Amino acid sequence: MEHTEAAPSEVDVRQPEVIEPAPSPRHRVADALLRYVRRFSATGLVLALLFFCLSCTPSLIPRAWYFQAVISGMSVVGGYGLGAFAQWFAGRVGLRVRWSARAGRLAWWVLAGATIVLVPLFLVLAARWQSELRELFGMPAEFAARDVAVVVTTLVVALLVLQAGRGLRRVAQLLSRLVGRVVPAPVARFASGVAVAVVTVLLFNGVIWSGTLSLLSSVYATANDTVAADLVPPTQTERSGSPGSPETWESLGAEGRNFVALGPTLDELRDFAAAGTVVDPDAVLEPVRVYAGLDADGDLDATASRVVAELDRTGAWDRSTLVVATTTGTGWVDPGMSEALELMHGGDTAIATMQYSYLPSWISFVGDRSTPPDAGKALFEAVYERWSDLPEDDRPRLLTFGISLGSFGAQGAFSGLQDMTARTDGALFVGTPGFTPNWRDLTDARDSGSPEYSPVLDAGAQVRWGTGAASAATIWELPTTWEEPRVVYVQHASDGVTWWSPSLLWSEPDWLREPRGPDVLTDVRWWPFVTFWQLTGDLFVAAASDIPAGHGHNYHLEYADGFSALHPPAGWTDSDTQRLKDVMGPAAQQGSAG
Repeated sequence: MEHTEAAPSEVDVRQPEVIEPAPSPRHRVADALLRYVRRFSATGLVLALLFFCLSCTPSLIPRAWYFQAVISGMSVVGGYGLGAFAQWFAGRVGLRVRWSARAGRLAWWVLAGATIVLVPLFLVLAARWQSELRELFGMPAEFAARDVAVVVTTLVVALLVLQAGRGLRRVAQLLSRLVGRVVPAPVARFASGVAVAVVTVLLFNGVIWSGTLSLLSSVYATANDTVAADLVPPTQTERSGSPGSPETWESLGAEGRNFVALGPTLDELRDFAAAGTVVDPDAVLEPVRVYAGLDADGDLDATASRVVAELDRTGAWDRSTLVVATTTGTGWVDPGMSEALELMHGGDTAIATMQYSYLPSWISFVGDRSTPPDAGKALFEAVYERWSDLPEDDRPRLLTFGISLGSFGAQGAFSGLQDMTARTDGALFVGTPGFTPNWRDLTDARDSGSPEYSPVLDAGAQVRWGTGAASAATIWELPTTWEEPRVVYVQHASDGVTWWSPSLLWSEPDWLREPRGPDVLTDVRWWPFVTFWQLTGDLFVAAASDIPAGHGHNYHLEYADGFSALHPPAGWTDSDTQRLKDVMGPAAQQGSAG
């Protein structure tokens, strides 16, 4: 058989197969990270970087690194959202900028370089500002650096919030596709966005927030029922919770038990009286402190009636001074207030108060602004009705008091300044939240030229503001005669409780347009969105245990000034006020604000 070779052109010549090596895990991670980064809006990232830098600027209170990280995280995600929206909107109206591939890469490198430079720079500046603020407050320097922790936590907070927002946007897009089958696409997108927003708000308010409140109620109810082992029930008949009182020791709640069991002893009251010439040590009395615990049915009027019954039982109507005090959320009464009042008057006093909640003030601050003023009104009205029945020349001076949420609640009993002065012999409101209607109205009506942090109204004719332990007394020395009854507000320029407001998101407040208060750095500025989160952080640290008296939400020493401006005993002088401050202690703290 003849063998025929194939023609060269017919030979099956196969090229060797090139096998690409599998990408390494490191390259896969880098590629995934690059794809993830490319999903971000460039404009959004620019504003996110800007907002991070602004979040490092100082606010009112020195803050720990973790507060800085949360503030920065919320600021970063807010800046990114604004930038991303601006970029999207510009594209929708035809303002899209076309970048070449080379220009785009260059822009990303510029942003990366700016981040590498600006982030460390502003962390260093933040540390310097915090040191200056601590020095202004008279606090010790803090040397521990947490820059890496701040950056990492900032990114975690921002990304968590951003991913939650993207998840909601994805839900809206899916819903839009379904709805778009029966209605025009623009209508479907709008309706889906609104529906998701409404459901999210309703879900948060109706399920998440309610569930959170239920959990917190359970936790704080347990704390309210816990009896401290080192706390002994009072034996004095002048105290609620004593053997003769219908208000049992167990029913008073944790803060009520502290209120009736503690305070200056008779020996301490006599020693203070003996050091001066105002009160005869032999005339010192056991102070009256009456308190009613939280009503099982939440009946505020019934609780107030129990307080009045305790005033009757203890003979409180025979004392020279009666203070109606509205508590903070947990039922807390500032011990500094009680101590100052009782030392000043040698125990010839009575303080009446009640519990209306066992939740902390910050929860009421956020979610329940109706109960505190309702409670303040119920208590004052009940006491005032009984007090009004007494002979005018044979009844105690009637004062009203509140600090923080208690100030907000106490002012709920009055329609305005005229009502306060018509139905009391004086009022002392301390660390008042900025959403309090009476405080807001009086502050807004201040005389031209007086700053918001230290207003003057009608030349100081009837209401005056004190602004710090070192300066509270000087505000009483306005040239105008201070008429009685007097109303006293005490507030610090550095107290975030007073200056926080949702309007900080979009509006610069007067106190940042005007010259800064004595304990506020001149570097404090208003920045849209960012300042809101800075002041929100200040809310949680304003009453911290390391904040010195006279700053933030610590008003321990100002009670001496406040009560000396109202109705001190005959012969009381400025030197007695200073003596009272010395006894109360310059380093003393006001404790929990409830």
